[in-house]
Amino acid sequence: MAKYFVTGATGFIGGRVTRQLVGAGHDVVAIARSPESARDLESIGVDVRRGDITNPDSLRGPMAGVDGVFHIAGWYKIGSKDPSEGERINVAGTRNVLSAMKELRVPKGVYTSTLAVFSDTHGQLVDETYGYRGPWLTEYDRTKWIAHYEIAEPMIRAGLPLVVVQPGVNYGPGDTSEIRPTFVRYLQGKLRAIPKRTAYCWAHVEDTARAHVLAMERGRVGETYIIAGPPHTLIEAFDLAARITGIPAPRFHASPGFLRAIAALSRSERLRDVAGVTYLGNNAKARRELGFDPRPLEDGLRETLQHEMRLLGKEFLK
Repeated sequence: MAKYFVTGATGFIGGRVTRQLVGAGHDVVAIARSPESARDLESIGVDVRRGDITNPDSLRGPMAGVDGVFHIAGWYKIGSKDPSEGERINVAGTRNVLSAMKELRVPKGVYTSTLAVFSDTHGQLVDETYGYRGPWLTEYDRTKWIAHYEIAEPMIRAGLPLVVVQPGVNYGPGDTSEIRPTFVRYLQGKLRAIPKRTAYCWAHVEDTARAHVLAMERGRVGETYIIAGPPHTLIEAFDLAARITGIPAPRFHASPGFLRAIAALSRSERLRDVAGVTYLGNNAKARRELGFDPRPLEDGLRETLQHEMRLLGKEFLK
């Protein structure tokens, strides 16, 4: 069994990765700005230390002597007018973690990038070789691109034993992204419209977490793997939800032009990010080399909607 250091262990993906590692018998050291927020991790045997990826001095002690590093922590906020948090966490924080890994000579690391570094793929199902240099739809996209291509990649070329993974959209119980409130509004009958042509690659969080573990176990150092799920438009996703729950999907489908016009008038990053955009990536390499096998959206969505309807106190209809 191995000993791993994990950033972002209190988060949506990082928490699942941590639990899967513990479940497999590994020792896990995790950092948290407030250890009180990680009591549930301590209860399963995780060694939780006070630390922050923006404070490099807080990383060395917890990271010393580990067999591998999972750097999953990140800043994700669509609609932010202030880029400083993204720069501080996604950019400087990644530099701090990878520099500590280099200094301590950790044998292997997995860095969580994102499919969003490619921003809108304009309907293309792109692979890891897709070259994109902006402009980006959001500050999240931009700062994660910098972390991936201006920090992680140069350090890999200089000899850092790192594997990079690129998730797409993640969903599942405990989701902290914009996906969850959108589905909750749908279940409450409050979602009036969905955008035309907007599409994502949907992966259940447990599958994304498993892909991280596989990247540590099987991933080739220096390689990048898209660990996104199957591609579906938002319209398709809500049609599946309607089939699962019996609750009708929104009937109004907003055109990209309409949404872009409103986004321009309101200077809304959030609207710009859904106006007919596609975040699509081909996971063939991860399937072939890692054994990544994400579940169909209908299967994962059924479990997720069951969970949300229980929280809402609704009877599951199908």
